[in-house]
Amino acid sequence: MIAITHSSFIPRHGAVAVVKTDRQSDTLERAEVLIRTVCLFAGSVSFLSDIETEIRTAGLSKAVAEHDTDRIYNWLVTTFSYQGISDQVARGYMERHGTATWAELQQALKARCSCPKLRSYWHYEGCRYDKGSRTCSEPGHIDACPVPRPLLRNGRLNQTAFSLFLFLRDIADGDVVGWVDRQLEAASVPHGGDPLAAGQEALIGPLRHVYGVADKVLAMALSTLLMGVPDERPNWFKTGAAMLAIDTLVHNFLHRTGILQDCGAPHQYGVACYGSGGCAEVIRRISDRIDARGFNPAFPVDFPRFVQHAIWRFCAADGLNVCNGNKIDDDRGCQNAYCRLGPKCSRIPIKP
Repeated sequence: MIAITHSSFIPRHGAVAVVKTDRQSDTLERAEVLIRTVCLFAGSVSFLSDIETEIRTAGLSKAVAEHDTDRIYNWLVTTFSYQGISDQVARGYMERHGTATWAELQQALKARCSCPKLRSYWHYEGCRYDKGSRTCSEPGHIDACPVPRPLLRNGRLNQTAFSLFLFLRDIADGDVVGWVDRQLEAASVPHGGDPLAAGQEALIGPLRHVYGVADKVLAMALSTLLMGVPDERPNWFKTGAAMLAIDTLVHNFLHRTGILQDCGAPHQYGVACYGSGGCAEVIRRISDRIDARGFNPAFPVDFPRFVQHAIWRFCAADGLNVCNGNKIDDDRGCQNAYCRLGPKCSRIPIKP
């Protein structure tokens, strides 16, 4: 086992060493050691290059440069389609049936739709289209309605596709790149607050009302988009690097290890994860103490998204498969005597 100290950290791969002096004992010290260890063993050193490959493959660098909302919308809808099911199943379904596209929905809505809910983004609330029963909240209009036409995996995804389209058309004036620029420029930072967290909320806050997408899904998609154009829009990159996607794996890790109890406010998984003392705030505080260049010299010094992703990989079955409900009895707490986190982990049961 590699011994990790918190008084200093020697970066790998030729990065500039940033030596940290001994600190007074505080509640963050143990959390830093735990999360630094997780980053060492589970952090993806190719994290940025993987994002750049995805962005390049999807043609998003050019789309951002040209304010091509069409292409960006198509990528977002495809990304949102992976939620709630394995990537392999979602990908296979889209390969067979396709997905919604900006051009398709734009053409469908050019014709006057009889359904009153398709008049605008503000009217669209409460569509309730269900693919299996082919029902909705306006059954008298469903035969002529364009919402069921894309052959998506379920009716919720159809609703998401139209809700997002109407948001970008009516709220972003058809220019998602311009909207992101304006939102970040106008982001309001509370006194003593974090400007990067404020930038995240300036984007996710309005999009949170798009049907079928929660903070986790939005953060994952937007952070990739924002970090994919570091040279053209450095402000985008900084915001994307600070965006955190908190899922149950990340939340439960912070609970089990005792980090949440020591450094934040114990809470149930959900919206509180992004509130005061929540999971996102705790990860940002710890990330600020870890020089990410030690894992890859191309990384920014403070890289909360990398830290959060490392925690996810440490836990996930598709990652290191160490800290999750399949490996740990939620009633008893962790019994793994060989875990690299060792005695510094509190091993708190998820269930009281």
